[in-house]
Amino acid sequence: MKAHDDRDRRDGPNRPNGEKGPPPPPNYITLGGAKRLQEELGDLRSNQRPKIVRDVADAAAQGDRSENAEYIYGKKKLREIDRRMAFLTKRLVKAVIVEPRTDGTAKIFFGAIVEVEDEDCVKATYTIVGEDEIDMTLHRISWRSPLGRALLGKKADDTIVFKKPNGEIELTILAVRYE
Repeated sequence: MKAHDDRDRRDGPNRPNGEKGPPPPPNYITLGGAKRLQEELGDLRSNQRPKIVRDVADAAAQGDRSENAEYIYGKKKLREIDRRMAFLTKRLVKAVIVEPRTDGTAKIFFGAIVEVEDEDCVKATYTIVGEDEIDMTLHRISWRSPLGRALLGKKADDTIVFKKPNGEIELTILAVRYE
């Protein structure tokens, strides 16, 4: 019995489903990101799901469900909504909201808005956010992404070499700010 207890301590904390290894990283998220996830969950719960439930009930009232495309599609859509709601709920429960820095630091941390310039003098601005907030159209990158990890801890005027799939690129950090 004692040898079993020692082995458990060596393997780390008990994990669900018998998983071993280090625990997953925290689900860091900005306050704005948490609000967006809550709004999406609220919309699914209050608007989209009730509408689909009504549609499925109407389709079921038409009779034979086995060949009723509206009923089959509605049930599929309902399962998708339920899955998304479960996912959002789980992510929000595990979320660690990180407030933006207000101490005037010049270093790049979670929530930083970073302006960079590449070796071809092309400028870009990125916001370092959580995994649930990634949006490349708005230049929001994850703190766990290769570029996010390369930028963390750096400051204005630092130069980093970033490895892209098609080669390396040198980026110079022009400015760091927090909002």
